[in-house]
Amino acid sequence: MRSFDSTDRRILVALADDPRSTNVSLADRLGLSRNTVQARVAELERNGVFLSFERRISARSAGYPLAAFVTVHVRQQMLAEVVEALAGIPEIVQAHGISGPYDLLLRVVCVDAEDLFRITGLIQAVEGVDRAETSLDMGELIPYRLRQLLTRDT
Repeated sequence: MRSFDSTDRRILVALADDPRSTNVSLADRLGLSRNTVQARVAELERNGVFLSFERRISARSAGYPLAAFVTVHVRQQMLAEVVEALAGIPEIVQAHGISGPYDLLLRVVCVDAEDLFRITGLIQAVEGVDRAETSLDMGELIPYRLRQLLTRDT
């Protein structure tokens, strides 16, 4: 994928400010033609720039008010099987492969501490998982953001 130019950045910042903007409103606000905005947004979509809408849905609002991070150490030769098994646990809403003493970082949502205990038991029961540690998510202090990077002088 090509890097963003100033027009792409302006469109992305405008969408960060108002994600429901139409191409026409973006064009008016940015002083661009509707066709330019439409073509640029379509290209950004094709290149996978936009994350899924699902990421904007609050787990808390969906009935899962408690969140935790689980670090997992796995037997390396079983990594693919472990990830496939973990993907079958709906309460695991995100997983990252990481470097360091652990292999995976999981974000888990649950209804309460008892539910978290059940979910961590499911994780630890997966064949190939050697050990796991759980830390409660006490609150998001810096939400996911890119606006500052898009508006920074490059």
